[in-house]
Amino acid sequence: MFISDSIYRYSIIFNAKSSRQGYIYFVLKEQRELFSGLIRVHVLVHASHEPIFGLAMMEELRYHGYRIGPGTLYPLLHGLERGGLLKSVLKNVGGRKRRVYKITAAGRKALDKARGKVDELHHELQEIHPRKISSLPAPRH
Repeated sequence: MFISDSIYRYSIIFNAKSSRQGYIYFVLKEQRELFSGLIRVHVLVHASHEPIFGLAMMEELRYHGYRIGPGTLYPLLHGLERGGLLKSVLKNVGGRKRRVYKITAAGRKALDKARGKVDELHHELQEIHPRKISSLPAPRH
């Protein structure tokens, strides 16, 4: 653990007015990790239709209920580019430089696989009784 990581973690605990607030932060952090894969798929979907840039993507994600800032989105975009799923170029827009991302062939292939997985998950989420995976007794409600 880096010193800056521990300072940040402890500042959240000490700045919290109650342990409940600390718990709420923990839950939101876990949700952010859970939704990060969905956000990546969202980015690839939009990049498959048109070139994208950070600010427009943040607004699009906000429209779908994701609260994501530049400190989260830009590293995500850079990671998708490092992974070969996106390719960026600097473009001059209104006298300012803007990094614009396009999907790559590998990104399209990954998106096609993700579509199948998302469809499968969607069907399972809609099932009243998903496929049983263990011999443990069902929980009582």
